[in-house]
Amino acid sequence: MAGQNSSSELGDEDYIQAAIQGDKDAFSYLYEKNVTRIYNYIFYRTGNSNDAEDLTARVFYRAMGSIQRYQQKGVPFSAWLYRIAHNMVANWHRDNSRRKEISLEDQLDLPSKGEQPETTLLRNQESQYLILMIHGLPAERQQLVILKFVEGLSNAEIALIMNRSEGAVKSLYHRTLENLRIRMDESEGL
Repeated sequence: MAGQNSSSELGDEDYIQAAIQGDKDAFSYLYEKNVTRIYNYIFYRTGNSNDAEDLTARVFYRAMGSIQRYQQKGVPFSAWLYRIAHNMVANWHRDNSRRKEISLEDQLDLPSKGEQPETTLLRNQESQYLILMIHGLPAERQQLVILKFVEGLSNAEIALIMNRSEGAVKSLYHRTLENLRIRMDESEGL
């Protein structure tokens, strides 16, 4: 940011305010700080790295285009980005109602040195099974699982992102895990 001494002296609010004023370097800082978490969120919602890269780029393009309308309301800037990402993914799912193709390169691990191929195969099958179970959840519950387990966010942070109370998030979390357990038990019985 022009005219500032050191980025360590600046808080996120300063960068947000500068980005709102049109400072591209400030927006670049916000992008670098948040791009990995937004990409991860989108990847777990779409299951495809190419689509996740494309949608992540669209999220930040949209954020950059509408940053002047962003209002600081006491919630993290990332919550605003997650909401944009959530809407983008919802539109993507609506537009791509066809069956999702899961790329082998995105979903399979190769055996590490000293690991038996059978162990790797079992781990890959378990991961794919869990991803399929998560993708079978309604969008709101997918979002909750990803924010909780992939991003490691607290219930309070998730509540801000999902625009719910912390109690509502806890309740939804409990119902989601119970629903997943039932669905997994039922599918194992087949």
